[in-house]
Parts: sequence; structure tokens; C-alpha cells
Amino acid sequence: MRRPFYALLALMAIAPAPARPQAADVAPGDNLVTKGIPPIPGAIAEEARRYSQLRTAAFWDWHPTRREMLIGTRFGDAQQLHVVRFPGGARTQLTFFPDPVSGASYQPTRGEYIVFSKDVGGAEFFQKYRYDVATGEVTLLTDGKSRNVGGAWSHAGDRYAYMSTRRDGRDLDLWVINPAEPRSDRMVAQLEGGGHAPVDWSSDDRTILLGQGVSVNESYVWLVDVTTGEKTLLAPPAGGERVAYADTKFSRDGKGIYLSTDEGSAFKRLAYLDLATKRTRYLTSHIPWDVEEFELSADGKLVAFVVNEDGVGVLRVMRTATDAEVELPKLPVGLISSLRWRGKTHDLGFTFSSARSNGDAYSLDLAKGTLTRWTESETGGVRTASFSEPELVHWASFDGRAISGFLYKPPARFAGRRPVIVNIHGGPEGQSRPGFIGRNNYYVNELGIAIVYPNIRGSAGYGKTFVTLDNGVRREDAYKDIGALLDWIRTRPDLDAERVLVTGGSYGGHMTLVTATRYDERICCSVDVVGISNLATFLQNTSGYRQDLRRVEYGDERDSTTRAWMERSAPLNNADRVTKPLFVVQGMNDPRVPRSEAEQMVAALERRNVPVWYLMARDEGHGFQKKANVDFQFYATILFVKKYLLRQSDSRTVGQ
Repeated sequence: MRRPFYALLALMAIAPAPARPQAADVAPGDNLVTKGIPPIPGAIAEEARRYSQLRTAAFWDWHPTRREMLIGTRFGDAQQLHVVRFPGGARTQLTFFPDPVSGASYQPTRGEYIVFSKDVGGAEFFQKYRYDVATGEVTLLTDGKSRNVGGAWSHAGDRYAYMSTRRDGRDLDLWVINPAEPRSDRMVAQLEGGGHAPVDWSSDDRTILLGQGVSVNESYVWLVDVTTGEKTLLAPPAGGERVAYADTKFSRDGKGIYLSTDEGSAFKRLAYLDLATKRTRYLTSHIPWDVEEFELSADGKLVAFVVNEDGVGVLRVMRTATDAEVELPKLPVGLISSLRWRGKTHDLGFTFSSARSNGDAYSLDLAKGTLTRWTESETGGVRTASFSEPELVHWASFDGRAISGFLYKPPARFAGRRPVIVNIHGGPEGQSRPGFIGRNNYYVNELGIAIVYPNIRGSAGYGKTFVTLDNGVRREDAYKDIGALLDWIRTRPDLDAERVLVTGGSYGGHMTLVTATRYDERICCSVDVVGISNLATFLQNTSGYRQDLRRVEYGDERDSTTRAWMERSAPLNNADRVTKPLFVVQGMNDPRVPRSEAEQMVAALERRNVPVWYLMARDEGHGFQKKANVDFQFYATILFVKKYLLRQSDSRTVGQ
């Protein structure tokens, strides 16, 4: 007997809904090598995918004759060169390479072509290219093999100065080229070491201002005759104190040089050096923080500069005739970088980011007093207005020294003591700052994990004494700063000291491995990204152009006493103390921290049957940059976090 239609509807209403098909596991690409990583449930990618779609945009340059911007952003797999023709306009992509474009600038008088930098596979053997605006044609300007970095245009726009290792593969020499005529390329000055960079040209284009970095607290400024290559030491005077310079530029009248320097001060002050008298006049002595970058307007009347105030980037503008500051419209609190005036105007471009705003291109018109946002990068549908605002926190270390950091706390819906991720910056002369933490917001917002970003001794931004407190064997004290942080976490009623994961990249990866060996009982797992497992083997094997620069910071492994300390303290040689799971991430082409640093640590833990995951990308270097690789690393890390930090038996669940 046939059932009435309404009866069929009733049966359908009470029948169970068909099961939703389970998402397929996340598979690594053929370019990825994995060991010990279990299958990653597709549910993890579904949960976190929105956070993997966050984009940023970096301001790179103004067009010299039109109010248009060059920016770097990613729509495909890697950051590429784009042009934005008006605020809020489309980001028109100009380059389409599998590897990221790392920087670009217009030919400064007509803008008929762009010079940009790009490497292959993360090996950091950057090459210079010319992009012709009219045709889109790309021309290789350098030799295709050496490392080519830095860049400064002559005022006439007919020459471009940069550094290259092509002579011997190690030392950075000064080269000058007319990009319109690649055969004009020539070496101007043969130099030693890897710390040189062309900064500016004199107004008559006869002299190049050349910076030389020896360490974070020692650098020099040279004048180089473009015709003869003759070098003249400008600052600091020979025989004086160790001095560091963050930025230097010729004054527009050619009579002096503006500098950001810590000479005679704990912090880097903006100063003016008179070339005739060699006298220095300090312009920001009233500001007890570092001036980290500045830009002089084309007419020489204004100098814009960014002050690092306890991690926050504060923009200021000063009139050069009177040293009086210009009143600016209220700017949002965050980080500001890449200052550049547009042509002969007082329209200032820069990149801005904050805890709730991913990096975007902005401009500030001083004549009109208006702030304009040029790009609004996509956030994958995530409402960034709900992202955690960082709290500046302090704790006392073993010797009573105050150490600070930034704490990102999860939303109030996550009750009780929260598990903690300690994320240690690289450098070592880096600094954790209250900016946009991107994908890491997933751990805070969706999994209820608090994240602490510490600035242990040796971090930049807190004066020239603080930044040297970890040099050589004094690095032991920086290791103890992390121990003190773990003690501090235990005192917080909102943090769970029994569930702590430590992570970091590069030097932060080294600190992660140190923490895993020294404080094994106080953490439950760790994630090391391109980290150093033995300072001695690292210094032996890092790229030649970097060795001397790093020996100033870490100590010289060729000295027997220093070598003994490095071997004694190396995480690799203390691997028997590690009992908690470790996830190691590495790029095969890393020129800074060779993959041998990762693989020797992984092998040591495998011999002891400690749970260890290993992820290596064949097409990456010092950290992953290509989106597909970054995505897999992100999803694998989430699985690791859920399994070992949150201790979830079912990794398909969200949070707890």
C-alpha cells in the first residue's frame, strides 16, 4: 500500500541526516620531507583555514611623477611586486615568480622601470632585476650566482649602488650599475667582510655614503669616491668609543649628514654631523628611546623619524631649520616602518601594523594633515577587531634584572588557568614588539592558549648596554632569563605552568632547544624552527659572509676556551636531558643556520626514542615563505599543540 505524501515527509523528518563526509588528511607536497609526523586530520585545516588566509601589504616606493605606490603582497603562493594607483585601488600584480620578491624601487626620475630583488629556494643568493613598466619585460642585472644586496639610487637616476659577493663568494664589495645598460656594471670598491651597505649619494652624485656593521653595537660610516673607489672614514672618529648607527643620510645642501647613533648615549639619537667642522649636534636627546629609522624630505625642510618606545613605533616629524617637531594627526598605536616621502611633496608613505591590523600601506600628507590608508589586506573572514591586545609584562630574572615581554591572552570565554606558548624572537639582537601576530591568533582565539613573547637580555630596543649582556659566554644569563620567565608563569593565577610549550625561530630556535635541555621538567613540548643546536658547529658551517659578524655576538669557536663553553652548553650535547616531544622545522637551502643543525638534533633524540617530528622543505631557506609550505607547517604545528600541549586524545576537536 502506497503511503500518502505527507507521511513520507514525516518519515524524512525523523530519519537521521546523512553523515557529513570526513575531510581527507592534509598531505605534504612532494617538496616536503617529513619524519615522525602522524597524518594531519583534514578537520584541522578546515578549522584553521581562515587564519591561513591572512595577508599583509608592505609599502616599498612611490612613483616619481604620479601619486602611485609600489607594494609587496601575496595573492598566489609567494609575495610579489604590485602597483596601487590610488588609495583603496586594485593591487595590480607585476611579477609572477614561484619565489618571493623581497624589495623594489622605481627609477627615481621618470619611473620607466623598477629594480627588484629575488632569490631562488630561500638560499638568499639575491639577484637584481629590471622590470620595464611599458612592456613588463624582466631583465637579470647581476650574475645569477652571487649574493647581491642593498640598493641606493643616484639623484640623477642613472646609477644604482649595491653590494655583491661575486668576487670571492664571501666579501661584499661595492658595485654601481646603470640598470638601463646592464653592461655598465662595475666594482667601485673592494671590501672585506659582509657588513657593508650603500646608504645614500651626495647631492652631486660623486660620493656614496657607505655603512659598515661590525656588530649590533659597533659600526662605521665611510665616504666612497665613486670614480676612484677611495674610502674616507667619517664616523666615528678613530680611537673613540664603540658606536652604532641605525641610519645615515646626506643633508640636501650637502653640508652635513643626518645620523641615528648611540654615540654618547644609551639610545640611538637623531643627530646632524657638520662635514666642515666634524661637529655633531644631537636633535632628540629628550627622547629616551631608539630612533630606528628616518627619512629626509626632498626639499630638506622636514625629517620624519620612528622612535621605538618600549616596542611601539611612534612617528615624529621635525623641521630641520628649527629642530621643532610638527604636530601630527592622531595615529593608531602600532608599528611603523619603510618611511619615504613622495617626490618633492610632504606626503609620507609607510607601512603600518598593529595587534588588530595586519600590515598595510599608508600615507600621511603633512600639508593637509590627513592620514590615508592605501591597502586593506584580506583577513580570511576573521574579525581582527576581536584579536587580543598585548599586555606589557615584567619579571625579575635570577640577578634581579627586570625583563619584559608581551602577553596575548585568550578571550574571556576560556575560563581557568590557560596553557601557555612562550615564543622567543630571533636575532639575537631582535625584539618582540606589539604587532600583528598573524596565524598565531588561532592559538589564542580558537584554542584558548596564552602567548608570551619575551625580550630577554640581548634584545634590541632597551639601550646599548642591555643588547650586549648576552655576548659570548654571558649567553648563560640569557638562558636563565627564560628560566625566570617559567618561574613567573607559575605565579600567575591565569596561566597554567603545567602546560607550557616553548618555540622560536633562528636564534629563538636555539633558545627553544636550550630550554628543552635545561628546563625539561617545566615544559611539556617544544617547536624549534631553523634553530642552532650547537653554536660551535653553526659558526663553522654558516655562510662565509656571515661568520665574522656572528662571532662578535656568540664568541669565536676557534678560541679553545670559548669552544669548550659552546660544546659544554650545546643542546646537541645535552640531548640526554630531553624527555618531552620536540617538533623541528628546517629549510634545505638555509644559508644562515645549515640544516645539519636540525638533523643532528633530530638524530640525537631519535637514538633515545624521544618523540620527535621533523619537517624539511627542499625549496625553502631560513624559514618558510611559500604559502603551501607555511600552511602545512601551520597545520602540523596545530596537531602537535593539540596532542602535546592541550593533551587532546581527539585532535579533531577545537579548543577545550
